[in-house]
Amino acid sequence: MTAVDCAYEITGSGPAVFLVHGIGARKTAWNDVKSYLDNNFTCISYDLRGHGESPKGELPYSLEVLVEDLEALRTKLAVDKIHIVGHSLGGMIGPAYAKKYPQHTLSVSLLSTAAFRTEDDITKVKSVVASMHEKGIEAVLSTLTNRWFTDDFIVANPDKVHFRLKQVLATEADVFLEVFRIYAETEMSPWLDLIVQPCLVLTGENDGGCNPRLNRLIHSVLPNSELVILNHYKHSLLMEAPESVGKQVCDFLLRLS
Repeated sequence: MTAVDCAYEITGSGPAVFLVHGIGARKTAWNDVKSYLDNNFTCISYDLRGHGESPKGELPYSLEVLVEDLEALRTKLAVDKIHIVGHSLGGMIGPAYAKKYPQHTLSVSLLSTAAFRTEDDITKVKSVVASMHEKGIEAVLSTLTNRWFTDDFIVANPDKVHFRLKQVLATEADVFLEVFRIYAETEMSPWLDLIVQPCLVLTGENDGGCNPRLNRLIHSVLPNSELVILNHYKHSLLMEAPESVGKQVCDFLLRLS
């Protein structure tokens, strides 16, 4: 399957940092985080295939083709060495890219992602996919809301929560189901120890699907990694905690400079 020409946005100046969003999101998911990076880094955020302004490409998708989309964008922009910061599914694309293209990868930040899932973990995430197939995506939005956002944020920011859910519904159903399937089926544990570049592993204390237990295991097998657990938060760190995420990523990247 060939790569697609993903829509992208460039801000800031300095070493290149590619920002990879998660399921049903957009390149704009990084806007608040980028404000903490732009003074020191060139930030390239892009829409995954089938999301936002990027072409849909051919179905079915795979983690490998999402990696090739990133590589096509790097090649197009003629950037030799890149830092990769990925959230959720993006946190799987980043290390998979580093495994295939180590010569182009300076570091990987894995935000709110998962590996080493138990059978119970796998059953839970696959049941969400099955429910979406059976009942439709809109019918399980409440499940996603509770997985992604803390109760406090839901109460205080109903407009932001509604905006995020509208993004999900604006993503073509077959695309959303495909990327959710990849997120549910991907297991990085067999090859994470091959990622020798410096890595930042970061998640929220109360993220059910990408919990600290799994992220501690990710950290333990990566040869060169740092682990950060943000207290209180769930999955949607880019919306709820952009300052904490931005500062942690910026500090990590500056230490590598």
